[in-house]
Amino acid sequence: MNKPAYAAVDWGTSSFRLWLMDAGDTVLAERRSGEGMTSAAQTGFPEVLAAHLSALEAPSDLPVIICGMAGARQGWVEAGYVDVPAPLPAVLAGAVRVSGIDRDVRILPGLAQRHADAPDVMRGEETQLLGALQSATESTQIVCMPGTHSKWVTVTNDLVTGFATFMTGELFDLLSKHSVLSHSVAGAGSFDADCPAFLSAVEAAFRAPQRVSNILFTVRSGTLLQDLSPTDAAARLSGTLIGLEIAGALGSAAEHPMIRLVASGKLRSLYESALSVLSLCFQTIDADEAVRRGLSAAAHKILLAKPEEQP
Repeated sequence: MNKPAYAAVDWGTSSFRLWLMDAGDTVLAERRSGEGMTSAAQTGFPEVLAAHLSALEAPSDLPVIICGMAGARQGWVEAGYVDVPAPLPAVLAGAVRVSGIDRDVRILPGLAQRHADAPDVMRGEETQLLGALQSATESTQIVCMPGTHSKWVTVTNDLVTGFATFMTGELFDLLSKHSVLSHSVAGAGSFDADCPAFLSAVEAAFRAPQRVSNILFTVRSGTLLQDLSPTDAAARLSGTLIGLEIAGALGSAAEHPMIRLVASGKLRSLYESALSVLSLCFQTIDADEAVRRGLSAAAHKILLAKPEEQP
């Protein structure tokens, strides 16, 4: 096996992902678990990291680069935020070194938007952004990163000029479990991204976002009056929320820059179908690959570079 040069870690609220990497950024080994920030705060962040590195027989002096919620105020060490507008390399300069342990561990900061009328924060997605835009050629880009809290970011010539968070995934969870709509989606199965109920709901919410609370109620009324199945009800709920998100992110402009969709798994297929049915131009980048590329870029600048070359 090639010699490991560093470990890259994406530490979320409820998930932990670690990749053992060589100097050429090839993945040598991988570990995944549910030991996110919430769990690690109880167990101990150093202990969780050490256990995973030990399981991979990583050298005791192997440096580690981390992004995500390990840098939150409730995390391991608070890494703070870099204020936008900001060039993406500014994220690297804001990395914080963890004290009190033998190995070199750095945690990347998040991004903050301090507009009085649109305050916003991200933590972890800035590293996906760094990886997703390494091969970009357009001067202005819109980047969509779906999730529990989806992020839409505007980047101009490597300068992050602004971003917005949409609580799409969390709203789906709340409405499907704790609202009158829960009766309609109870027992729903998995639906495909080309499901007609999903696609028509995307279009309806995108075309008339001001009617979204009415469109949402049709999940219930459709069940009562039109024999809408639980699976189609869930698809309509999902499509409505995703259509609303896209409308809010893009506004009323007739033309939009190329959208870079950073996603994987089912979210990838849902957002690809949603953007396609709306005739929006997009390019998909795998989310896991993007975060690894971002962490690798950070590792080379912070951990592996000569002292005079570090940010």
